[in-house]
Amino acid sequence: MSYLVLARKYRPRSFDQMVGQEHVVQALSNALTQQRLHHAYLFTGTRGVGKTTVSRILAKSLNCVGADGQGGITAVPCGVCEACRDIDAGRFVDYVELDAASNRGVEEISQLLDQAVYKPVVGRFKVYMIDEVHMLSNTAFNAMLKTLEEPPEYLKFVLATTDPQKVPVTVLSRCLQFNLRPMAPETVLEHLGGVLQAEQIEAEPGALRLLARAARGSMRDALSLTDQAIAFGSGSLREEGVRQMLGAVDRSHVYRLIEALAAGDGAAVVETAAQLRAQGLSAQGALEEMAVVLQQLAVLQVVPEALDGADPEAEVLTRLGERLPPDDTQLLYSIALHGRNELGLAPDEYSGLTMVLLRMLAFKPAGGGNGKTAAAPLQRPQAAALRVPTRSAPGGEVTARVPAASAPVQPPAARAVPAA
Repeated sequence: MSYLVLARKYRPRSFDQMVGQEHVVQALSNALTQQRLHHAYLFTGTRGVGKTTVSRILAKSLNCVGADGQGGITAVPCGVCEACRDIDAGRFVDYVELDAASNRGVEEISQLLDQAVYKPVVGRFKVYMIDEVHMLSNTAFNAMLKTLEEPPEYLKFVLATTDPQKVPVTVLSRCLQFNLRPMAPETVLEHLGGVLQAEQIEAEPGALRLLARAARGSMRDALSLTDQAIAFGSGSLREEGVRQMLGAVDRSHVYRLIEALAAGDGAAVVETAAQLRAQGLSAQGALEEMAVVLQQLAVLQVVPEALDGADPEAEVLTRLGERLPPDDTQLLYSIALHGRNELGLAPDEYSGLTMVLLRMLAFKPAGGGNGKTAAAPLQRPQAAALRVPTRSAPGGEVTARVPAASAPVQPPAARAVPAA
């Protein structure tokens, strides 16, 4: 039997299985329960947040007939009737998924709309799902406007896009728009834990935390990275192996850098940057990880109770939060963010990283740390007196002395005006 990847195996089959999109689930469930159904829906959001999944669940809800064949429109599809099983398998004749990236012309849309005049073959509704709808040409958009505004009562449109700004306003005004949010790392972490428990695969909490952060809000990316990590670790997920697979920077390096910056120890900063180079770790990842830690420190310094006591790194964060003043934390965070954009301009990324770290030391407030490497205020150099040749009345050339530019120039005294 062929292996089914985790992203497909654990794709939600009903609204109650979806995570991280409660606002969309609640709106659609209430609409289905109250039979207040719109004829066109637009789902927007980044990749891997559930746009196609919501579309399939909505199609099942509209066409489900229940296990006994007597059911109607429902917010909880049974999953066992023929319509539910066929939609999950991708063979339901009245549910059409069209990829607009490869079918963006007016001919393809016209062929699709020509079939709209015919009633559903086996289902209650005919559902047209157009993925990446922003890729359609302007002519194709114009061709579907009339049908999109007044479709037959048995036809539902579901549009999905990662770039809603490219969808014409004439289309947006005809749809109910739902924005699917990127997943929070905590949500991804919890879901990955449940998936790996169902798969009976051992995983270290640190490894799951790395995968949740690397997914950047996409549940599909998280599950795909988990598949890769399982193969990399021969059936188990270890933090060291996942970090090596992702090329992520070990938090210990970041903590060492922040401690050195707090102490004003320039030698330790340069040495740690050299270690990152020797281990082939990403300079971009180092600054990104440093920004994450500094953001956690900033929150900890303002709201100490926000720290999760179960976090294995809580003790280290608490120690760093006590050593680093809050204004230093804000400054280092800002420099780390801006420094990431400058790495591409540097001769190489490690020299760029070193310069960003040295800038953190150079702009360190004079009272911070132990003051050994705090930058002294710059003194404006005194301009040397210039000797400018001038010419006097019939005599020869005389050299006049011009005062320094930085010396204050006294205005001439006001001449006394005699009283009348």
